[in-house]
Amino acid sequence: MTQEIRLGNFRIAPGERRALELPLPALYSHTPVSLPVYVINGKKPGPVLFVCAAIHGDEINGVEIIRRLLRTKAVNKIKGALVAVPVVNVYGFITRSRYLPDRRDLNRAFPGSDTGSMAGRLADTFLNQIVNQCSHGIDLHTGAIGRENLPQIRARIENAPLTEQMAHAFGAPLILNSEIVEGSLRRAVAEKIPVLVYEAGEALRFDEVAIRAGVKGITRVMRHLEMLPSRKDKSPVPKPLIANSSRWVRAPQSGIMRSIVPLGAHVQKDQTIGWVADPFGEREAEIQAPVPGIVIGRNNLPLVHEGEALYHIAVFSEPRIVAESVEAFQEEYNPDGERAPGDEPPII
Repeated sequence: MTQEIRLGNFRIAPGERRALELPLPALYSHTPVSLPVYVINGKKPGPVLFVCAAIHGDEINGVEIIRRLLRTKAVNKIKGALVAVPVVNVYGFITRSRYLPDRRDLNRAFPGSDTGSMAGRLADTFLNQIVNQCSHGIDLHTGAIGRENLPQIRARIENAPLTEQMAHAFGAPLILNSEIVEGSLRRAVAEKIPVLVYEAGEALRFDEVAIRAGVKGITRVMRHLEMLPSRKDKSPVPKPLIANSSRWVRAPQSGIMRSIVPLGAHVQKDQTIGWVADPFGEREAEIQAPVPGIVIGRNNLPLVHEGEALYHIAVFSEPRIVAESVEAFQEEYNPDGERAPGDEPPII
């Protein structure tokens, strides 16, 4: 039994590796634009997994994760197929922008329409020509510009055993059991296929820990789906802890922020985590944690306006254990450690 992969007008035979260019609307300069796709179709049947990045055009960690994933030797032994899309929002990627030229967020435009806005048309192309041809998916994201996320999986795992199994197999230190946002890719496929969102790092910056963890997490999911052979050493997958809620901490006033807690920190309710002051220090406001938990997102820009999101705190029943798990995770993927044979030099 064999399987042919059909994407747009392309046909990828079993045992074939192929780079595709799906046509998109040209720039107003008449410069052609295409959606880059790389397909590895195994000789034996199995799941069809899509892995995509840069739905927000400035979130580039995922682009590097996919490049490294395609260079791993393990994918040569694949069952089923891997459909890799390193840059979905090509237009935003060109201009280093989160958004499309029509100023829309692609991840709020799904399922899209072939007669709709620019964002809607790209969403429609990606969803129908690629995603709907797959059985599972992993969507790679980062925080926005100046905002960094701790490596985490976001998924709605209640009453979704396949999604929950993939989330645990990935091996990130935590899972945020989050609501699915209207217009997102996850919402568009929620009733069809299990999809994980991997959040890690900051827009327009490479984060070596996030990249290493992303590559390893995807290969773990592929092994769980039996797309790749099991590892001989049978090393246990780190057990992630699940947060069912989270809170944003916002700036109490405009000014210059001094943060005193790092990403991944365990904080207590009402703990001081920073200050915002005017340039002279005459008017200073304390920033306090509204709940106990783990800092999973942080604003790295010191200049803030009143109401701006500064910290994202996930709530856990046992935050101390989560903090220990995060620390172990950071040590495991620390680029200062020894590289395994065949690993690439870390991005510094």
